[in-house]
Amino acid sequence: MSELKDRQVTGKLAVNERIKGESNFLRGTIAEDLQDPLTGGFTSDNFQLIRFHGMYQQDDRDIRAERTEQKLEPLHTVMLRARMPGGVISPKQWLAIDAFAAEHSIAGSIRLTTRQTFQFHGVLKRDMKRMHQTLNSIGIDSIATAGDVNRNVLCTSNPEQSELHSEAYAWAAKISEHLLPKTRAYAEIWLDGEKVETTEADEPILGKTYLPRKFKTTVVVPPRNDVDLHANDLNFVAIAEGNKLVGFNVLVGGGLAMTHGDQATFPRKADDFGFIPLDKTLDFAAAVVTTQRDLGNRINRKNAKTKYTLERVGIEVFKAEVEKRAGLAFAPSRPYTLTERGDGLGWTAGVDGKHNLSLFIENGRILDLPGKPLKTGMAEIAKVHQGEFRMTANQNLVIAGVAEQDKAQIETLARQYGLYDEGVSNQRTSSMACVSLPTCPLAMAEAERFLPDFVTRIEGVLQGHGIGDDAIIFRVTGCPNGCGRAMLAEVGLVGKGPGKYNLYLGGNHNGTRIPKLYQENVGEDQILAVIDALSGRWAVEREQGEGFGDFVVRVGIVKPVLVSRTDFYD
Repeated sequence: MSELKDRQVTGKLAVNERIKGESNFLRGTIAEDLQDPLTGGFTSDNFQLIRFHGMYQQDDRDIRAERTEQKLEPLHTVMLRARMPGGVISPKQWLAIDAFAAEHSIAGSIRLTTRQTFQFHGVLKRDMKRMHQTLNSIGIDSIATAGDVNRNVLCTSNPEQSELHSEAYAWAAKISEHLLPKTRAYAEIWLDGEKVETTEADEPILGKTYLPRKFKTTVVVPPRNDVDLHANDLNFVAIAEGNKLVGFNVLVGGGLAMTHGDQATFPRKADDFGFIPLDKTLDFAAAVVTTQRDLGNRINRKNAKTKYTLERVGIEVFKAEVEKRAGLAFAPSRPYTLTERGDGLGWTAGVDGKHNLSLFIENGRILDLPGKPLKTGMAEIAKVHQGEFRMTANQNLVIAGVAEQDKAQIETLARQYGLYDEGVSNQRTSSMACVSLPTCPLAMAEAERFLPDFVTRIEGVLQGHGIGDDAIIFRVTGCPNGCGRAMLAEVGLVGKGPGKYNLYLGGNHNGTRIPKLYQENVGEDQILAVIDALSGRWAVEREQGEGFGDFVVRVGIVKPVLVSRTDFYD
């Protein structure tokens, strides 16, 4: 332990460390705040602590100035993110969350997220306990979907596509449970559970002050990298012999968040530590998390993620500590290939003789829109579907486990309500945005509301160059925090200010390269002009099968980013 202390950052602890340490294992005074009718929000410490319970306090920034003029506080609400390892949800659960969203959220929608789960938006304080109790009644919670903990564990979608996929999903669920906080705070506050004293020994993995920063984990089944493994702290890449899962390659230290103008922050790919046998999976998961817990930066939160710990202490030091804690050395990595991202839309057959229909949901927003009553349609499908739904890490939805005799009915309903449209372009299905304005407090520019019309403009550009059936992986995030995974796109926009973005180019189709800054603080027309000029060149100069990102790197428009800060800022 003394060697670990020698490698820790010294100085005044970040204020979040005090909040966690004084919180009585995440209880704080949240229960008291819930009884305060004078404000719709939470006090400063509880504002942070509710994140560990899966919620972010927000307000509608579109009406903030108007409310200030009326001498009213902002319209405080919360966004809740559910914990659903691998994104699996039953039709019964879907109908319950559909009803709650309609009756008790200002937004009225269900939002599928890049964390392979759903979010409620615009829930008032008076309805928060009802929200948690509704979820609990159908077997769902929001424990540890935000805050300095291991968050919702992602898994390659369509687990029933093969026996390997099914095993991988089972491990995602096991990892999620193993790394959960053990405190009873969630049950006490939201479910009126009996108060049980928690001691530091009751948090053997996370510790009394939990992790230095958020921590994200995935389970990946090659060759599809639909979870964008390089956006995550800890990744288990499934290795099979025949069609039987025998273990995982473990990749550590990915992450996309950064801060504008701060070169001590940067996106980073994960490092491959090596192979582990299946029966040591939970041991290694805990070993990586506890190593980050003890070595991570608790002084500067901007440098607190696992990727910065690896850069500071060295990959080999971090890896050796993980091996020591797990009681086993990593074996050499087994070969695997990542060839694609995104979701295979349309029908696929499962090994169980049933079928899966993957639906494109633009920006993951399930709402009744003019001519496309998506929310009503999903409810109608849930009333008759006998299988499950699977939310994807690309904000889409899979109707899984459809029997042969039910295919026609499911497809008819999906088409009737605008959920299944084969005419959607490849470009649109290859584009994604975070929520951003008006509710995200970090947002600097539009993302979700910006994306649909801008994609239409990109479609026109590609059509004009005779490549309308091709696509550029295009992503928009309203701030540099990384939620829209723009820093793994072929063309990524990162919000800089109202109507302005930093433009990044040069990611690739399989999600293994970070794009490079090409232009800074530019508007929509200028961005489109760049895409127009470069896609015109791509159309005539590309090599056989060459994607847009590979093209702009090969011809020298941008240099490739390999792993670290040096590559990114060079």
